[in-house]
Amino acid sequence: MKTFAAPDGTVWGVNIQSPSSSSSMIMFRHPDGRSSRLDRYNWVINQGPEARSVTARLDPDTVLAQLDEAAITRLFGRSMPVSRPDVLSGRADVETA
Repeated sequence: MKTFAAPDGTVWGVNIQSPSSSSSMIMFRHPDGRSSRLDRYNWVINQGPEARSVTARLDPDTVLAQLDEAAITRLFGRSMPVSRPDVLSGRADVETA
């Protein structure tokens, strides 16, 4: 797992989940850790030769190793919350990027 310091100073954990042949989900884990409500995600698209093989699977560690700080910053900037704000109970504890 890598870490990423957001512009507001929050240090997020970064890991790769759900690899396929052409994409993987990048997860930004909020340091609070009490709930996944504050976590964020985005998709990493692979253009390599394995993207053309339906039986291939990307290695999560390799995908994460290939992402530099600039790529992670760009992906975080366009990331989406894992959970929606809970408007029915009046809780809106999901932060925006």
